Amino acid sequence: MKKLLGASALALVFMAATANAETINILVEGGGEMLQKAVAEKFTAETGIKVNFTTVPYQGVFDKFSAEIASGSSAFDVVTIDVVWNAKFASHVEDLSALFTDAVRADLPPSLLADAKVGDKLIGMPAWANAEIVFYRKDLFDKAEEREAFQAKYGYPLAPPKTWQQWRDIAKFFTRDTDGDGKTDFWGTDTIGTFSEEWMAHVLQAGSPGVILDKDGQVIIDNEAHKKALEFYIAPHCIDHSVPENVNEIGWGEAQNLFYQGKTAMMKFWAHAYKMTPPDSKVSGKVGVVPMLAGDAGIAAVPGPWYNVVPSTSEHKDAAKKFISFAIANNALGIEAPLGLAATNSAYRSYSGKAGYEHFPPLLETLSAPATQGRPINKKYQEIVDEAVLPAIQQALTCKADVGEVLTEAKETIEDILN
Repeated sequence: MKKLLGASALALVFMAATANAETINILVEGGGEMLQKAVAEKFTAETGIKVNFTTVPYQGVFDKFSAEIASGSSAFDVVTIDVVWNAKFASHVEDLSALFTDAVRADLPPSLLADAKVGDKLIGMPAWANAEIVFYRKDLFDKAEEREAFQAKYGYPLAPPKTWQQWRDIAKFFTRDTDGDGKTDFWGTDTIGTFSEEWMAHVLQAGSPGVILDKDGQVIIDNEAHKKALEFYIAPHCIDHSVPENVNEIGWGEAQNLFYQGKTAMMKFWAHAYKMTPPDSKVSGKVGVVPMLAGDAGIAAVPGPWYNVVPSTSEHKDAAKKFISFAIANNALGIEAPLGLAATNSAYRSYSGKAGYEHFPPLLETLSAPATQGRPINKKYQEIVDEAVLPAIQQALTCKADVGEVLTEAKETIEDILN
């Protein structure tokens, strides 16, 4: 009887503790909930602190958090934000520098650590990160007749591209009319005309100290590396004709679909797409991946990390910081989610050699490359892209404009925006 009474008493204590358990609320985009759900469940099991997710569309994260800031109060204790918003929200979130132990710093690609810093504080902890790598059709690259023909035409072996010249050569080689009607129906690759990150990656590969702005906020979009990268970016369309003609209608989704539908031999794309290749697509089981291209400065990409931040108005800051610290320590738990992404080197390396995760080594090599770095940490970044950068790229893709003049005009527009 005493044992039963003791058990009952313990049960009551547990129930009371559970009823009074602290709860934190996280605002996140839908895919981000999936990446953090396993971490949240383990966190609750080990700490007793409940975790509630509020999921909204991508733009909804920015809009909802902005509305909370304007109201002077917040229903959220953690907000998971895109890196492009770091500067915008920096003055409204807690300094998380204390969470960046030596072990955490050593486990993060340098570009992710750099993007976490705004001014003199580390405003967020990386939750996951992504970067563009090179996708290619293994079945085509492995064909003996294709290899022989390429060697004969270009004088070197057909292999996954590493350099700009190899990329252009291979793209030209695979562009062809496959049904004999006199029209090209298969292309070596694509050119994206509706986003700027791919061109920015080439800017870094060319050796620029930054993209658009330097570390001091000076406009450098007209430097030699930007010019060289833009000339390379438009060459497959304007000179080689190795991409579909409607470049200014092609974004990430269109590029991905072209590859999945068996219309292109290669693409530069965000690494998560490897795991998400549709089983019924024409390229299923035929996809190979290697690191992003290298220029004079080596491999480089513009990463796409998301950060967990703690709003200054949170009523549960200690619990929120405890969750964020727990999440980075258990970062690999998100890899089994559909997007299959993480932020730490150790998380990616823990899947080394596992079937289905062949994209992790090239992704990690690209993220950790010395020339890889993020977009400008500037509150007006999106305005700069919308009003100056994208128009410049699209003007260059008309194949009629002088690249140098286009970038000079873009610089003037950016300076007007900043001033």
